[in-house]
Amino acid sequence: MKRSLVVLALAASGLSAQAPAPEVTLTRLQCGTNAAPTDVGLRFSDVYAFKGLMVQLTFSCYLVKHGDDYMIWDTGNASTAGATAPKSTLTQLLGEVHITPAQVKFVAISHYHGDHTGQVSQFPSATLLIGKGDWDAINDPKSAAASSAQFFTNWTTGGGKVEPLPGDKDVFGDGSVIVLNTPGHTPGHHSLLVRLKTMGNVLITGDLAHFHENYETGGVPTFNTDRAATVASFDRFKKLETNLKATVIIQHDQRDVSKLPAFPASAK
Repeated sequence: MKRSLVVLALAASGLSAQAPAPEVTLTRLQCGTNAAPTDVGLRFSDVYAFKGLMVQLTFSCYLVKHGDDYMIWDTGNASTAGATAPKSTLTQLLGEVHITPAQVKFVAISHYHGDHTGQVSQFPSATLLIGKGDWDAINDPKSAAASSAQFFTNWTTGGGKVEPLPGDKDVFGDGSVIVLNTPGHTPGHHSLLVRLKTMGNVLITGDLAHFHENYETGGVPTFNTDRAATVASFDRFKKLETNLKATVIIQHDQRDVSKLPAFPASAK
Protein backbone atom coordinates (compact mmCIF):
# COMPACT_ATOMS: atom_id res chain seq x y z
CA MET A 1 0.00 0.00 0.00
CA LYS A 2 1.36 3.40 -0.89
CA ARG A 3 2.24 5.75 1.98
CA SER A 4 -0.55 8.18 1.04
CA LEU A 5 -3.13 5.38 1.30
CA VAL A 6 -1.72 4.38 4.70
CA VAL A 7 -2.10 7.96 5.98
CA LEU A 8 -5.68 8.11 4.66
CA ALA A 9 -6.49 4.80 6.28
CA LEU A 10 -5.15 5.97 9.62
CA ALA A 11 -7.08 9.22 9.38
CA ALA A 12 -10.29 7.36 8.56
CA SER A 13 -9.81 5.11 11.59
CA GLY A 14 -9.30 8.08 13.90
CA LEU A 15 -5.56 7.43 14.31
CA SER A 16 -2.73 9.75 13.25
CA ALA A 17 0.45 8.78 11.47
CA GLN A 18 3.34 8.76 13.94
CA ALA A 19 5.86 11.49 13.19
CA PRO A 20 9.44 10.30 12.67
CA ALA A 21 11.68 10.59 15.69
CA PRO A 22 13.92 13.66 15.60
CA GLU A 23 17.54 13.01 14.65
CA VAL A 24 19.89 13.24 17.64
CA THR A 25 23.60 13.98 17.20
CA LEU A 26 26.46 14.58 19.62
CA THR A 27 29.51 16.76 18.98
CA ARG A 28 32.51 17.10 21.26
CA LEU A 29 34.03 20.58 21.61
CA GLN A 30 37.41 21.62 23.02
CA CYS A 31 36.63 24.10 25.79
CA GLY A 32 40.04 24.80 27.24
CA THR A 33 43.75 24.40 26.54
CA ASN A 34 45.38 21.37 28.08
CA ALA A 35 48.08 21.89 30.69
CA ALA A 36 50.97 19.46 31.19
CA PRO A 37 50.07 15.97 32.46
CA THR A 38 48.83 16.12 36.05
CA ASP A 39 49.98 14.12 39.07
CA VAL A 40 46.52 12.85 40.00
CA GLY A 41 47.73 11.31 43.26
CA LEU A 42 47.85 14.71 44.91
CA ARG A 43 44.12 15.55 45.06
CA PHE A 44 42.10 12.95 43.14
CA SER A 45 41.99 10.14 45.72
CA ASP A 46 41.18 10.42 49.40
CA VAL A 47 42.78 6.99 49.98
CA TYR A 48 46.10 7.83 48.23
CA ALA A 49 45.43 5.39 45.40
CA PHE A 50 47.26 7.06 42.52
CA LYS A 51 50.68 8.05 43.86
CA GLY A 52 52.89 9.24 41.02
CA LEU A 53 50.28 8.59 38.30
CA MET A 54 50.50 11.23 35.57
CA VAL A 55 47.38 11.77 33.44
CA GLN A 56 46.77 14.13 30.53
CA LEU A 57 43.61 15.95 31.50
CA THR A 58 41.56 17.93 29.01
CA PHE A 59 38.58 20.30 29.00
CA SER A 60 35.58 19.25 26.96
CA CYS A 61 31.99 20.27 26.43
CA TYR A 62 29.31 19.02 24.05
CA LEU A 63 26.71 20.08 21.54
CA VAL A 64 23.55 17.97 21.35
CA LYS A 65 21.28 18.41 18.34
CA HIS A 66 17.71 17.14 18.73
CA GLY A 67 15.82 17.77 15.52
CA ASP A 68 15.91 21.54 15.13
CA ASP A 69 16.78 22.16 18.79
CA TYR A 70 20.23 22.49 20.36
CA MET A 71 21.61 21.92 23.84
CA ILE A 72 25.08 22.71 25.15
CA TRP A 73 26.44 20.41 27.86
CA ASP A 74 28.99 22.30 30.00
CA THR A 75 30.77 25.40 28.77
CA GLY A 76 34.42 24.89 29.72
CA ASN A 77 36.94 27.51 30.77
CA ALA A 78 36.45 31.24 30.39
CA SER A 79 38.64 33.26 28.05
CA THR A 80 40.15 34.81 31.20
CA ALA A 81 41.40 31.44 32.53
CA GLY A 82 45.03 32.14 31.69
CA ALA A 83 47.07 29.22 30.33
CA THR A 84 44.05 26.91 30.22
CA ALA A 85 41.76 29.37 28.42
CA PRO A 86 40.21 27.98 25.22
CA LYS A 87 41.91 28.81 21.93
CA SER A 88 38.44 29.33 20.41
CA THR A 89 35.34 30.33 22.33
CA LEU A 90 32.17 28.28 22.22
CA THR A 91 30.54 31.00 20.15
CA GLN A 92 33.35 30.78 17.61
CA LEU A 93 33.17 26.98 17.47
CA LEU A 94 29.42 27.02 16.97
CA GLY A 95 29.87 29.60 14.25
CA GLU A 96 31.98 27.08 12.34
CA VAL A 97 28.92 24.83 12.13
CA HIS A 98 26.57 27.77 11.44
CA ILE A 99 24.84 27.86 14.83
CA THR A 100 24.24 31.11 16.70
CA PRO A 101 23.96 31.39 20.50
CA ALA A 102 20.31 32.40 20.06
CA GLN A 103 19.59 28.98 18.53
CA VAL A 104 20.70 27.15 21.68
CA LYS A 105 17.53 26.20 23.57
CA PHE A 106 19.18 24.69 26.66
CA VAL A 107 22.54 25.08 28.36
CA ALA A 108 22.98 22.24 30.83
CA ILE A 109 25.71 22.39 33.48
CA SER A 110 27.12 19.29 35.16
CA HIS A 111 28.29 21.33 38.18
CA TYR A 112 29.37 24.80 39.23
CA HIS A 113 33.17 24.56 38.93
CA GLY A 114 34.71 27.23 36.72
CA ASP A 115 36.19 24.84 34.15
CA HIS A 116 32.62 23.72 33.34
CA THR A 117 30.84 27.07 33.56
CA GLY A 118 33.25 29.67 32.23
CA GLN A 119 31.40 30.41 28.99
CA VAL A 120 27.79 29.91 30.09
CA SER A 121 27.12 33.65 29.81
CA GLN A 122 27.45 33.36 26.00
CA PHE A 123 23.93 31.82 25.94
CA PRO A 124 21.67 34.32 27.74
CA SER A 125 18.52 33.28 25.90
CA ALA A 126 18.94 29.57 26.69
CA THR A 127 17.15 27.86 29.56
CA LEU A 128 19.74 26.96 32.19
CA LEU A 129 19.53 23.38 33.48
CA ILE A 130 21.53 22.89 36.69
CA GLY A 131 21.27 20.71 39.77
CA LYS A 132 19.25 22.32 42.55
CA GLY A 133 22.06 21.82 45.07
CA ASP A 134 24.47 23.68 42.80
CA TRP A 135 21.94 26.41 42.03
CA ASP A 136 21.45 26.97 45.75
CA ALA A 137 25.24 27.14 46.20
CA ILE A 138 25.66 29.66 43.38
CA ASN A 139 23.12 31.90 45.09
CA ASP A 140 24.90 31.63 48.47
CA PRO A 141 27.79 34.13 48.68
CA LYS A 142 29.35 32.10 51.50
CA SER A 143 29.46 28.83 49.53
CA ALA A 144 32.33 27.24 47.61
CA ALA A 145 30.51 28.20 44.41
CA ALA A 146 30.91 31.94 44.99
CA SER A 147 33.83 32.24 42.57
CA SER A 148 31.69 30.84 39.74
CA ALA A 149 28.60 32.94 40.48
CA GLN A 150 29.82 35.70 38.15
CA PHE A 151 29.21 33.46 35.14
CA PHE A 152 25.52 33.04 36.04
CA THR A 153 24.56 36.70 36.55
CA ASN A 154 22.10 36.55 33.65
CA TRP A 155 20.06 33.90 35.51
CA THR A 156 20.65 34.87 39.15
CA THR A 157 19.32 38.37 38.40
CA GLY A 158 16.23 37.08 36.58
CA GLY A 159 17.47 37.82 33.07
CA GLY A 160 17.09 34.23 31.88
CA LYS A 161 15.02 31.13 32.58
CA VAL A 162 16.49 28.52 34.91
CA GLU A 163 15.35 25.03 35.93
CA PRO A 164 17.04 23.90 39.18
CA LEU A 165 16.94 20.10 38.93
CA PRO A 166 16.30 18.05 42.10
CA GLY A 167 16.61 14.82 40.10
CA ASP A 168 16.80 13.62 36.51
CA LYS A 169 15.55 15.69 33.57
CA ASP A 170 14.23 14.23 30.30
CA VAL A 171 15.23 17.29 28.30
CA PHE A 172 13.16 16.81 25.14
CA GLY A 173 10.48 14.54 26.59
CA ASP A 174 11.26 11.47 24.48
CA GLY A 175 14.02 9.76 26.50
CA SER A 176 16.77 10.59 24.01
CA VAL A 177 18.63 13.14 26.18
CA ILE A 178 18.51 12.75 29.95
CA VAL A 179 20.38 14.82 32.54
CA LEU A 180 21.17 12.35 35.34
CA ASN A 181 21.31 13.18 39.03
CA THR A 182 24.75 12.07 40.26
CA PRO A 183 25.56 14.18 43.35
CA GLY A 184 28.72 13.99 45.41
CA HIS A 185 31.37 15.89 43.50
CA THR A 186 29.18 18.90 44.25
CA PRO A 187 25.75 18.90 45.92
CA GLY A 188 23.84 19.12 42.62
CA HIS A 189 26.24 17.36 40.26
CA HIS A 190 24.67 15.77 37.17
CA SER A 191 25.86 13.56 34.31
CA LEU A 192 24.37 13.07 30.84
CA LEU A 193 22.81 10.24 28.82
CA VAL A 194 22.44 10.68 25.05
CA ARG A 195 20.77 7.90 23.05
CA LEU A 196 22.04 7.85 19.46
CA LYS A 197 20.58 5.79 16.64
CA THR A 198 23.89 4.54 15.22
CA MET A 199 26.43 4.79 18.04
CA GLY A 200 23.98 3.71 20.70
CA ASN A 201 23.81 5.00 24.26
CA VAL A 202 26.47 7.45 25.42
CA LEU A 203 27.07 8.36 29.06
CA ILE A 204 29.06 11.54 29.76
CA THR A 205 30.47 11.74 33.27
CA GLY A 206 30.69 15.40 34.15
CA ASP A 207 33.18 15.19 37.01
CA LEU A 208 31.80 12.02 38.53
CA ALA A 209 35.18 10.69 37.41
CA HIS A 210 38.16 12.61 36.02
CA PHE A 211 40.19 9.80 34.40
CA HIS A 212 40.03 6.08 33.60
CA GLU A 213 41.76 4.78 36.74
CA ASN A 214 39.54 6.94 38.92
CA TYR A 215 36.41 5.63 37.19
CA GLU A 216 37.50 1.98 37.34
CA THR A 217 38.14 2.07 41.10
CA GLY A 218 35.41 4.49 42.16
CA GLY A 219 38.00 6.94 43.42
CA VAL A 220 36.80 9.95 45.40
CA PRO A 221 38.76 13.22 45.09
CA THR A 222 39.64 15.01 48.32
CA PHE A 223 37.66 18.07 47.19
CA ASN A 224 34.30 16.34 46.63
CA THR A 225 31.51 17.66 48.83
CA ASP A 226 29.96 14.31 49.84
CA ARG A 227 31.84 11.00 49.83
CA ALA A 228 28.82 8.75 50.42
CA ALA A 229 26.84 10.46 47.66
CA THR A 230 29.80 10.09 45.27
CA VAL A 231 30.01 6.35 45.93
CA ALA A 232 26.25 5.97 45.40
CA SER A 233 26.44 7.95 42.16
CA PHE A 234 29.27 5.74 40.91
CA ASP A 235 27.13 2.70 41.63
CA ARG A 236 24.18 4.09 39.69
CA PHE A 237 26.26 5.30 36.76
CA LYS A 238 28.11 1.98 36.34
CA LYS A 239 24.84 0.04 36.46
CA LEU A 240 23.49 2.34 33.74
CA GLU A 241 26.62 1.64 31.70
CA THR A 242 26.05 -2.11 32.01
CA ASN A 243 22.28 -2.16 31.51
CA LEU A 244 22.33 0.25 28.56
CA LYS A 245 25.53 -1.17 27.05
CA ALA A 246 26.65 2.45 26.91
CA THR A 247 29.86 4.09 25.79
CA VAL A 248 31.28 6.10 28.70
CA ILE A 249 33.05 9.38 27.97
CA ILE A 250 35.12 10.83 30.80
CA GLN A 251 35.12 14.53 30.10
CA HIS A 252 38.54 15.32 31.52
CA ASP A 253 40.47 12.31 30.18
CA GLN A 254 42.35 13.00 26.94
CA ARG A 255 42.23 9.26 26.16
CA ASP A 256 38.46 9.54 25.57
CA VAL A 257 38.68 12.13 22.78
CA SER A 258 38.75 9.52 20.03
CA LYS A 259 35.46 7.94 21.17
CA LEU A 260 33.65 10.68 19.24
CA PRO A 261 34.43 11.99 15.74
CA ALA A 262 36.76 14.95 15.46
CA PHE A 263 35.04 18.35 15.41
CA PRO A 264 33.09 19.47 13.42
CA ALA A 265 31.81 15.94 12.68
CA SER A 266 29.13 14.50 14.96
CA ALA A 267 28.26 11.09 16.35
CA LYS A 268 24.82 9.88 15.26
